[in-house]
Amino acid sequence: MLGAPNKDAAMRTILFSSQNYDRESFLGAQLPAGIELQFQAARLSLDTAALAERHEVVCAFINDDLSAPVLEQLAAGGTRLIALRSAGYNHVNLSAAQRLGLDVVRVPAYSPHAVAEHAVALILALNRRLHRAYNRTREGDFTLHGLTGFDLVGKTVGIVGTGQIGATFARIMAGFGCQLLAYDPFPNPAVEALGARYLDLPELLAQSQIISLHCPLTEDSRYLINQQSLAHMQPGAMLINTGRGGLVDTPALIEALKSGQLGYLGLDVYEEEAQLFFEDRSDLPLQDDVLARLLTFPNVIVTAHQAFLTREALAAIAETTLHNIASWATGQPQNRVHG
Repeated sequence: MLGAPNKDAAMRTILFSSQNYDRESFLGAQLPAGIELQFQAARLSLDTAALAERHEVVCAFINDDLSAPVLEQLAAGGTRLIALRSAGYNHVNLSAAQRLGLDVVRVPAYSPHAVAEHAVALILALNRRLHRAYNRTREGDFTLHGLTGFDLVGKTVGIVGTGQIGATFARIMAGFGCQLLAYDPFPNPAVEALGARYLDLPELLAQSQIISLHCPLTEDSRYLINQQSLAHMQPGAMLINTGRGGLVDTPALIEALKSGQLGYLGLDVYEEEAQLFFEDRSDLPLQDDVLARLLTFPNVIVTAHQAFLTREALAAIAETTLHNIASWATGQPQNRVHG
């Protein structure tokens, strides 16, 4: 194992990008002996990495910067373990971590229901225009024009990525009486048992009224949804992304929305979210012109990466993360990420 810890020393652990709910969930979990926690609201970056000096463990979240320069500064300050509070690790330079003797562990699963149910919530809200109806009635406008939706029963739903979250989403949509199509290099028998048919991505896009993305972000999946793939969709189709922002080419989405090729868009993730999400910026002008343009469309809902945010998921993240740290401290690391 890289960077074996000193078993007699306190395991000083700093949690970057920590919010109140992180503090509550970690302090509410059973803290293994010998682990000391420090909560830091700042996002991990080259400017803030010095805060981790003399902390053997850095606990990072999805928008923390774990590029080679940051990892080099962490290693120089005594960090030996990167404990991710997430399943995804595309933001980690794994080759640099290996070179520096830094182990990386993650939370491979916490609550697939949390993310899958949020995707369904976006579908229902977009379909029945709940966001528009809510604002309208608050202003005393009780008319129904422009609020017509469609029945979900019988509609074809395309699921891109059928791991734990995608499979959970499939079960929910099967409960609505939808026809299921799936795309994944590794078909899931549990999804096939629901009646889903696995197709190539262009075929799935062409046959689906609703497409939901549940795949990891890799070099192969970056901009999986782009100008060409959007052209394969049925005019007026709905696209949901609760995976990673880099799965979609956002400017291409805007063009598809303008032309009507894309009829509905629900995003819980955004490629340039790192400088925006998890912060209150309501008193500041929005500097991101692409996101600002997205928010002008009445058939678009953007949530700020909240799909994971349930009590059950937060508890599971805290418990697994603390278990990962304790296991690493004993020389038997669990849930390691290999470069």
